[in-house]
Amino acid sequence: MGRVSGGPGAYDPVADLLARAHRLGSDPRNTNYAGGNASAKGTATDPVTGGGVELMWVKGSGGDLGTLTAAGLAVLRLDRLRALAGTYPGVEREDEMVGAFDYCLHGRGGAAPSIDTAMHALVGAPHVDHLHPDSGIALACAADGEELTRRCFGERVVWVPWRRPGFQLGLDIAAVYEAHPEAIGVVLGGHGITAWGADSAECERNSLEIIRTAERFLAEQGRPDPFGPPVEGYGPLPAAERRERAAALAPVVRGLASTDRPQVGHFTDTDAVLDFLAREEHPRLAALGTSCPDHFLRTKVGPLVLDLPPDAPVAEAVARLRELHAAYRDDYRAYYERHADDGSPPMRGADPAIVLVPGVGMFSFGKDKQTARVAGEFYVNAINVMRGAEAVSSYAPIAEAEKFRIEYWELEEAKLRRMPPPKPLAARVALVTGAGSGIGRAIAQRLAAEGACVVVADRDAAGAEAVAAGLGGPDRAVAAVVDVTDEEQIAAAFRAAVLAFGGVDLVVNNAGISVSKPLAETTAADWDTQHAIMARGSFLVSREAARVLAAQGMGGDIVYIASKNGVVAGPNNIAYGAAKADQAHQVRLLAAELGELGVRVNGINPDGVVRGSGIFAGGWGARRAAVYGVPEEKLGEFYAQRTLLKREVLPEHVANAVFALTAGELSHTTGLHVPVDAGVAAAFLR
Repeated sequence: MGRVSGGPGAYDPVADLLARAHRLGSDPRNTNYAGGNASAKGTATDPVTGGGVELMWVKGSGGDLGTLTAAGLAVLRLDRLRALAGTYPGVEREDEMVGAFDYCLHGRGGAAPSIDTAMHALVGAPHVDHLHPDSGIALACAADGEELTRRCFGERVVWVPWRRPGFQLGLDIAAVYEAHPEAIGVVLGGHGITAWGADSAECERNSLEIIRTAERFLAEQGRPDPFGPPVEGYGPLPAAERRERAAALAPVVRGLASTDRPQVGHFTDTDAVLDFLAREEHPRLAALGTSCPDHFLRTKVGPLVLDLPPDAPVAEAVARLRELHAAYRDDYRAYYERHADDGSPPMRGADPAIVLVPGVGMFSFGKDKQTARVAGEFYVNAINVMRGAEAVSSYAPIAEAEKFRIEYWELEEAKLRRMPPPKPLAARVALVTGAGSGIGRAIAQRLAAEGACVVVADRDAAGAEAVAAGLGGPDRAVAAVVDVTDEEQIAAAFRAAVLAFGGVDLVVNNAGISVSKPLAETTAADWDTQHAIMARGSFLVSREAARVLAAQGMGGDIVYIASKNGVVAGPNNIAYGAAKADQAHQVRLLAAELGELGVRVNGINPDGVVRGSGIFAGGWGARRAAVYGVPEEKLGEFYAQRTLLKREVLPEHVANAVFALTAGELSHTTGLHVPVDAGVAAAFLR
């Protein structure tokens, strides 16, 4: 058993554990995201007695092996953990044991202990891995998994029949460890694998031996067409056509999947998904659902599968999806009612988390982008499991009643209750034009900070990419290169949005430009350029937004960043002021037209946003400063002094107004223009 303390050079089991976890967790062949756990046992100094104390460090609840840190480990006293075996009340009161782990913590105990803590503590080996590899689960979910495990591994790996994770499963595995000294691990029926070792390196070798041996066995012993022959007309569409079709269906599917609560979407068209959906057996296998507990907790008990070929007309596919969705909800409600009892948590929603479209791909859904993406990854894992099981036997997931016991487990419900409340814009998808700099960047940053997924749309590709990266990368934001005067680029930006996040809920027309000239010096080109970007561009963006919002059926918001200059007449800005007045009236017109869709359209009238403004940095500031006879660097102060509040307006103040209009508190407000000008009396709306 390792020691944590003992001076420079002393062995550190925690460092070894974390390194092993990272290596195993970084390879999707070994385990799924946030799936499985690893542990190490060692001796540390008890700060109370000064003597040694035997501890176990184990991945805590909800962590991910590939990114595990020391803070994500639960730290517990082994003597107290093992003493629990004497007070274990039996499988009927299994769940009480999780609360008992709190009395075994060392000090503050680190992360919350997971349900698998007993598995690691009760097995006598110093190092233990519990993983969910596709190859191992394929054996675990095969109809004759016990015999296949014997054929694959001989005496080195022992079969353990399905048992729900918990203390008794830990006792079962500990008994195998004691009775089979030649064994390096077990295959857990319907679940995954567990391996052990005398040191961290041996434990890792044993885990990988089980995984790779199972992979070779399936490849060498399996039949080549486990999903059956191809179905004529169900093969993948060409890549460009496939993604065009996916973009057309995505808002509809997202709207259906959000019937009970708003969801973010993710689209996948990997070869594994497309091949599965092109084969004869996919309807039967999909109906059996997923099996590994980690899988169906993310994917629900089964997917919704469109039963039309990919060349069916889009309108026909949409109509059929609506029919299948209604049937799915009825079936899911019946599933809940078949198994729920007085102690079951309430039904969490009857919409699918996975929607499969032959020839096109898979849509997956969750409370945020990461959850949606991971749900899709888990269903790919499930496809791989089905392929392996069907190759050497037949796929036989655990019984529906057992799936329900996991999905509506009170311990899972308690985990959900521990999660922080969602942010105000959680599960909303925003597209902001001109978001690569200035006011647009500030708006994108505020919306992302409040929980929204953001499409950073800008004609400056580098600027858009930099902003998107700064917001947290593709699970939080994506960049879209778009010139708002180009209809096809606008359509492409919305296609990118719906493929990235499933749809769009909140659109901010912010892209703008200005040329400050007297009337006599304003050219027709000056006029056309400013109207093309702000008046025409806002119209085109709003038109495309309305198409997506209508398909989703989830309501939404369109916000125009107009200007005080659309209300107040000032010198030397005829083209800019007229374009802003056009935008201002678009707000009223669209509020009147889109209200029946539940879409609210509002505007913001900033003034004097000098610092951080792309327009002012582009020469507008110098020209306005010349008009007013002040140095350019003093222009912000000049604007502030002419306001009622004597305050300078910054990009983040405009962003605050966008948030106020869209976060829900003003849910019954549409057609409004909000001044963000520190008080310009001449701009008061009448």
